[in-house]
Amino acid sequence: MTGTGIETADAVVIGAGHNGLVAANLLADAGWDVLVLEATGAPGGAVRSAEVTAPGYLSDLYSSFYPLGYASPVLRGLRLDTYGLAWTHAPDVLAHVLPDGRAAVLNRDPDRSAGSMETFAPGDGQRWLDTYDDWRAISRPLVNALFTPFPPVRDGLELLGRLRTAGALRLARRLVLPSRQFGREVFRGEGAAALMASCALHTDLSPDDAGSGIYGWLLAMLGQDVGWPVPVGGAQRITDALVARLIAKGGRITYSARVDRVLIARGRAMGVRTEGGATWRARRAVLADVPAPALYLDLVGAAWLPPRLVEDLDHFRWDGSTVKVDWALDGPMPWTNPQVAGAGTVHLATDVDGLTRYAADLACGQLPEDPFLLVGQMTTADASRSPAGTESLWSYTHLPFRRNWRAEDVAAHVDRMEAVLERHAPGFKGLVRGRFVAGPADLEERNPSLVGGAVGGGTAAVYQQLFLRPVPGLGRPDTPVDRLYLASASANPGGGVHGAPGANAAQAALSRNRALTGGLYARAIGAAHRAVYR
Repeated sequence: MTGTGIETADAVVIGAGHNGLVAANLLADAGWDVLVLEATGAPGGAVRSAEVTAPGYLSDLYSSFYPLGYASPVLRGLRLDTYGLAWTHAPDVLAHVLPDGRAAVLNRDPDRSAGSMETFAPGDGQRWLDTYDDWRAISRPLVNALFTPFPPVRDGLELLGRLRTAGALRLARRLVLPSRQFGREVFRGEGAAALMASCALHTDLSPDDAGSGIYGWLLAMLGQDVGWPVPVGGAQRITDALVARLIAKGGRITYSARVDRVLIARGRAMGVRTEGGATWRARRAVLADVPAPALYLDLVGAAWLPPRLVEDLDHFRWDGSTVKVDWALDGPMPWTNPQVAGAGTVHLATDVDGLTRYAADLACGQLPEDPFLLVGQMTTADASRSPAGTESLWSYTHLPFRRNWRAEDVAAHVDRMEAVLERHAPGFKGLVRGRFVAGPADLEERNPSLVGGAVGGGTAAVYQQLFLRPVPGLGRPDTPVDRLYLASASANPGGGVHGAPGANAAQAALSRNRALTGGLYARAIGAAHRAVYR
């Protein structure tokens, strides 16, 4: 606090979502005085838990299973286990249920996964193992490259060294393959192909979109390699560990402090203003864990930005809206196919063609009559989530992106979701003790970063990834305003709970501030931005 009554810090972080907390922790590790300003009354953003269905039933309010978080070198480097974070796994990672009731089951034991894929076509078991061998050969540099600033020079060179030229070209082709084509080329049966294609629909990509194949392959192979674990005691434990670590390092968090302006002088971020007129000064950097349109258009303003950047933001595309439902069940899910019972995550209930029809409805702005559901059996994955013999269940599905949804449309879609569940688990409705529905408006009201219920910070389509994310530029967290950094899922590498956007923003701020290179860094980034946006 200065003599003027203005609170100061080396860095002001806008937003206490997991990316903002990761950035704050890394800056605190470097000895910076860090202040986090959170608009709501609680930290965590989309990484939170609460009892919302019935007493004794714990629900993850937004995100839930964390293969990316578990594999992330960013979160692993923070050693959150020393702050109370522990992981647990369901007996099976994932079950994809086809329309005829058969299920392709992914287990952390590769041979068990292969056995399931083999039931759909002779030889698909070995093909699954071969695909997993391909993954293991490059997984370490590939995962590291995903979570580092673009371009990933060191990990990219290691990846190239492992693959050689021919292998690198084939990987480049795989990076842009649609998941439908990926499945056709690798497998003969529909089980493994549908499982991977449905993994791609954790984003907003259809089976026929370029790049969807690599997303499906990545999530499926992470499931094979490390599983899709959950924190013991709920997603909130990730947030609690990040907050505890930050406080232990001397960081501060102020709640109910909604930033409405980044303060800029001579093209440099000097601090922020919150609603009500309070001013918070940043001696070294401002980092924003908010969506890109909110940062640039609302908090900065077009007057401080290159006109080309403002124009490009007109083409920024959100991912789909989301409706999520949590249920407290008096017993386990009565699945018709018992193979589904042990899976933490269940995909219901379509083949690749059905996934394409579902995605086409969304692209046309229509509500799918037979929605593709992602289902989480949380007590199956973590026995602490509900009383013994019961189940804490959730499901979500995507809707076309809209800022305004009628309550009756959301309610009708929830009825469709429950009909799908009842079809594959007859008696499900009779087990429901309590229910909690979160439509797009509900999600955004509780977490302002989930604009229109979009959970990915912007589409995962190839035209808005890498150096094109959030708009054509550098693919880095630096902005045209000196000492201001984008630290949200709108920045490369995008959505998911892995902490990379926050870590990349923190690293950029540290690089800018280094005594010997700070001026050079700022001039180089400024020149690059002028070249891109002039």
